[in-house]
Amino acid sequence: MSHEQQQPAKRLISLDVFRGIAIAGMILVNMAGLAEQVYPPLLHADWNGCTLADLVFPFFLFIVGVAIAFSLSNIKENQTIPTVYWRIVRRSLILFALGLFLNGFWNYDWDTIRVMGVLQRISLAYLAAALIVLKVPRKGQWAIAILLLIGYWLAMSFIPVPSYGMGNLSREGNLGAYIDRLVIGTAHLYKGDNFNSQGDPEGLFSTIPAVVSVLFGYFTGDWLRQQPIKSRTSLNLVLLSLSCMGMGQLWGFGFPINKKLWTSSYVVLTTGWALLLFAACYELIEVRKQRRWGKPFEIIGLNAIFLFVASVLLIKILVKTHIGTGENAPTTYTWIYEHLFVPWAGAMNGSLLFALLTLAFWWVVGYGMYRRCWFIKV
Repeated sequence: MSHEQQQPAKRLISLDVFRGIAIAGMILVNMAGLAEQVYPPLLHADWNGCTLADLVFPFFLFIVGVAIAFSLSNIKENQTIPTVYWRIVRRSLILFALGLFLNGFWNYDWDTIRVMGVLQRISLAYLAAALIVLKVPRKGQWAIAILLLIGYWLAMSFIPVPSYGMGNLSREGNLGAYIDRLVIGTAHLYKGDNFNSQGDPEGLFSTIPAVVSVLFGYFTGDWLRQQPIKSRTSLNLVLLSLSCMGMGQLWGFGFPINKKLWTSSYVVLTTGWALLLFAACYELIEVRKQRRWGKPFEIIGLNAIFLFVASVLLIKILVKTHIGTGENAPTTYTWIYEHLFVPWAGAMNGSLLFALLTLAFWWVVGYGMYRRCWFIKV
């Protein structure tokens, strides 16, 4: 099939590959980040800024949006509208429940359990974006996306927070943290990364611009469904990606690029990076039919939610169990890292190697599921 094929895309293998790249990045970042010394690209920015690690989560939301464009078009053709709504709500509830399950593992103290998290944000952003797509005409969808980004920027910049004033973008002084403390309560907010239950990197209020990350993915997927599978389509994605990166960087001068606040500039910038990587996957796989390189990522991309949940559970087990007895007994993760990796690979290489071997383990699990046609979806 030539590069000038005119048929529109029906199912995107490149999206599964992109999803697999994102899940691989997530496993590497989560696992390497447990060590004391880590290569900087695998660490999240302490506050303002954007590292390679900070691209993983928005990539997931962008992918969710692209998938909505394809799945809703198929669902609406074969099911009644009430059934479509029920599927969306059910999927959102399952994702949110899985997030709570991970947050509480394994003590489940409901008086202090963290309410929000990665899966919870995906759940709420997916639900809101899908309902907007179903209920609002196309021009209205774009208007909502723009208004949410601008409205969030103005709210965070100009609504004063008691005791902190206007435009405070610190962990505890920003408007989102204040609203999360009022709505969720300090007992149920994130306790790590210097937040100390005064804010949450996946807070409720900062999920509002995350909805736009999903919508931008939807706009991309819906546009792709109508495009010929040609290099020109890939080039248009690249041009759009560069425009988004430029706009995100410029907006960052007035509203800093910040993952933990999910600022509007961060949404636009990371959408640009997502478009660039997606364009590369699309060109190589859909247009040029060079699929062999992407097969390992496609395999884990087809069971992304299962591998995410399972890998986080493994991390929790490694950090909650200990080797030896006594107050100074190291966690299982620390013992393995310090005894099996650091002695011959060094601290930073050891953390990277530990993460890569963990990724290899989960790839084997994913491959076994793929061979048996076990595809776990919510």
